[in-house]
Amino acid sequence: MTDSLSIVVPVYNGEKSLPELIKRIQLVFKESDTTYEILLVNDGSSDLSWNVIAKLVKLNQNIIGINLMQNYGQHNALLVGIQRAKYDIIVTIDDDLQHPPEEIPKLINLISEGYDVVYGKPEKRSHSAWRNMSSKILKTVLKIVLGADMGSQSSAFRAFRSILRDGFKNFSDAQLSIDVLLSWSAGNVTHVFVAHEKRYVGKSGYTFKKLYKLAFNMLTGYSTLPLRIASTVGFCTSLMGLAMFLYVVIRRLVQTSYVPGFAFIASEIALFAGLQLFAIGVIGEYLSRIHFRTMGKPPYVIREIACNNNYDK
Repeated sequence: MTDSLSIVVPVYNGEKSLPELIKRIQLVFKESDTTYEILLVNDGSSDLSWNVIAKLVKLNQNIIGINLMQNYGQHNALLVGIQRAKYDIIVTIDDDLQHPPEEIPKLINLISEGYDVVYGKPEKRSHSAWRNMSSKILKTVLKIVLGADMGSQSSAFRAFRSILRDGFKNFSDAQLSIDVLLSWSAGNVTHVFVAHEKRYVGKSGYTFKKLYKLAFNMLTGYSTLPLRIASTVGFCTSLMGLAMFLYVVIRRLVQTSYVPGFAFIASEIALFAGLQLFAIGVIGEYLSRIHFRTMGKPPYVIREIACNNNYDK
């Protein structure tokens, strides 16, 4: 096991699960010589999560609490903790206890073998049918963006070398994916099967709409596939239009009494107008992202930090 690590936990309405999470993490490292810190990032929770974090900080020297101004999203909250982690190995884990803290040694042992990123891949997910379906959609998008190998292994439960931060130290976009950022620097990536338990309390904050939005943002933010699809569709419809034109001309030459009908012309115009609007919409989506990036919208803003005196804010 590594000598030191930073554990980053994005917190959203986790007031009831946080004490149990911290207790189980501490038990994992109780008998080892590992030096560790736990960064609890409160991502605009609507419950008393920040109050619980503040109490945990007072009771534990190795816990740092970071309170964000509003809800920025799980990956943005992770970025906050990752950028402030001080040890060589970083572990990210959710606050709902679906990822058992007892499985952390499995990940960091593989990091010690030379891997850059290790994902904790659930042997069997404890999700509802719709959540499993939406997760598959997200995995498909990740395969497109990250590549088939890394995309199929990705998980919110991960361990990686902090030096990978150098690959995205200047990144400042408000829309981000931690897995994409890690892929910019990571060379050796693997996974290990871990247990996946039911939520300790409450229900997931990820709705189908949020997962769809996340997948769409990753696809248009880090991939040119939509532009390629638009180009391919435009090329195919151009061939279709040429074929239609030749059909009308040849039939007009062969049959002098033939008069192209209005319905044929109207449907052809509607077809090509719709495809043009589709292509313009895709290009417009990319232009809008460039526009928002030039505005300099930050990925997060910190309201306050709760820590002990030995922590450098």
